[in-house]
Amino acid sequence: MYSCDAKKVVEVVKMPGTPQELLTFLRVYKCNSVCYLERVQGMPGNSASAMFNFGRGFGQVEMALLALKIPYTEITPQKWQKELQLGHKGSKTSTQWKNKLKERAQQLYPNIKITLATSDSLLIVEYGRLTEKTKL
Repeated sequence: MYSCDAKKVVEVVKMPGTPQELLTFLRVYKCNSVCYLERVQGMPGNSASAMFNFGRGFGQVEMALLALKIPYTEITPQKWQKELQLGHKGSKTSTQWKNKLKERAQQLYPNIKITLATSDSLLIVEYGRLTEKTKL
């Protein structure tokens, strides 16, 4: 989860662990906010339990945004990755691909400690920043 003003990221945190922590985090930043929520599908090889937990988390975020009246846009990984010219995973291992995404996020946000847990979200923030800029 990330919060940013017009020019810089002001907070980077790992996804809150409970629905209440999520709601508390979002309440702090609900004024003049917009959210870009990644819409992904189940991956072959993931267990039914893993997919259920992912879907449950997605629903919790969606409901928190609705409850706080924070507008959001669902975006696919393909769309934000294409816009940021990241290419495709191709034959890279998942680790190699995630490290590539982390490296790009670090280039965009050199003053922030980027982790594998936060790199995708910061890239989505960059996509959102570019998208919102074009709406003005």
